[in-house]
Amino acid sequence: MAIVGPNQTLKRWSIILLFLVGGGAILWFWLSRYEDRFDPQIRRVAQHYRLPPSLVKAVVWKESRFDPSVRGRAGEIGLMQVTAVAAQEWADALKLTRYSHEQILDPSTNLHAGSFYLSKVLQRYAATDNPTAYALADYNAGRRNVLRWMSATNAPQARTNSAQFLAAMTYPGTRQYVEQILERRRRYESQFAQDIRSNTAPSGGPKVPHP
Repeated sequence: MAIVGPNQTLKRWSIILLFLVGGGAILWFWLSRYEDRFDPQIRRVAQHYRLPPSLVKAVVWKESRFDPSVRGRAGEIGLMQVTAVAAQEWADALKLTRYSHEQILDPSTNLHAGSFYLSKVLQRYAATDNPTAYALADYNAGRRNVLRWMSATNAPQARTNSAQFLAAMTYPGTRQYVEQILERRRRYESQFAQDIRSNTAPSGGPKVPHP
């Protein structure tokens, strides 16, 4: 059996370490590019529906992990997991006569329909201290559950106080959903900060009145 000296052992471990570091860098680069590939469309729809692009992207991250072909158990499809009902509201606003739910699998179309609906539910909770938290709960669990949690007897200020509202939720999954998106949004804010400062994000897509 050949005896391996300390110098050879160190050299082998150095090579292994280089491969690991290089592989990790490649993986990080790939994941970054994978997450950012829909950023141009996200910027456009966010500007169109007057939403923070960081919020739209965070919803996409949570709902589909940037996979436009994902289908949910309740019929939700695409990047923002848009339901048939929500998508039909968007199609009706555009007066689309030849619309089918499968069209929402197109990434740009899905982002428009999902952002349209998110913008709509945000306006419902404008009088609260954090409309985004309420809107995300609505997006995930529906209006009926949000109203129930806002009226919880053990949270007298839940109608306007988002901390009490989150505490009153009887669906831990929805609370986690809201908290994770809010946290992810903060991570994306710096990425889009230049667009916000310069107000030069490109416009485009189908034009409808702001809901």
